[in-house]
Amino acid sequence: MTKIAFFSTQAYDRHFFENSSDKHRFEFFETRLKSNTVQLADGFDGVCVFVNDKVDADILKRLSEMDVGLVALRCAGFNNVDLKAAEKHNVRIMRVPAYSPEAVAEHAVALILTLARKTHKAYNRIRDGNFSLDRLTGFNVNGKTIGVIGTGKIGQAFIRIAQGFGTEIIAFDKYPSKALTQKGVHYMALDDVLANSDILSLHCPLTPETSHLINQETLGKMKKGAMLINTSRGKLVDTSAVIESLKQNHLGSLGIDVYEQEEKLFFRDLSEVIIRDDQIARLMLFPNVLITAHQGFFTKESLEEITRITLKNFDDYENKQETENEVSCKLLKEC
Repeated sequence: MTKIAFFSTQAYDRHFFENSSDKHRFEFFETRLKSNTVQLADGFDGVCVFVNDKVDADILKRLSEMDVGLVALRCAGFNNVDLKAAEKHNVRIMRVPAYSPEAVAEHAVALILTLARKTHKAYNRIRDGNFSLDRLTGFNVNGKTIGVIGTGKIGQAFIRIAQGFGTEIIAFDKYPSKALTQKGVHYMALDDVLANSDILSLHCPLTPETSHLINQETLGKMKKGAMLINTSRGKLVDTSAVIESLKQNHLGSLGIDVYEQEEKLFFRDLSEVIIRDDQIARLMLFPNVLITAHQGFFTKESLEEITRITLKNFDDYENKQETENEVSCKLLKEC
């Protein structure tokens, strides 16, 4: 029986995993995996982590010294894992490559529609008995040009929905999809996508190449008044540059479900404490900014699929089987 230590545990993790398998034994820790909590993994065969857990070279070395041979990610992204160190210390890394692309894509569209029609403002007004339409003028999504950066599974799901609104879709991806081109998606150079998008939605992974992809320079290339949506990874966006662009009235609106310093904030109730992150506090003051706390993935269907695939990863590890869900320098031909 494989013993797995869960880190960054939320109530929904317990609900979906606690009684899901009699083949493995689980212990749940609310704390994140980091240098001063890694000792909690001692005596376990593997750890199960989420997006903000730290799996760097030091953590992997210490896991290996405790005979922990598996890091199972309850997510698709693995930018928080040092794959070189994992290979060096013989720790297998497995992930959930695609749990529900539609969940994240639909959330991105929800952010767009909320900002476009100011429904969040209308909701708060009505609760205060204010039925005025003053300053609630929105705009049609129909007829707009939507730029998509990254046309993997989530990007493709987003495009399918967005085309239903009667929009023109332009896209940038290092590996353009012939199938999307046949469906009317126009691939362009990144600068052209930035310059021509009324709405720009990010669906690319976080890599050294894409870190701060949206920065002072690229924001300057965007249309004045354009909307920026990020449901991918927080560090794709330079927050300070976005704040400045909003202050200068160049960026028209911003919808984010991820934030580059989110590990200090998201998945926690901070309603009774002072938030010491000046950047997110500033963003929360803009009337044209909408922030959700990494809930794009958070649907019943997604959680069921994450549970199913993660359990399969545990089984494959225990049975020493190869799996398409494994990530390594060798398999990715990187590092």
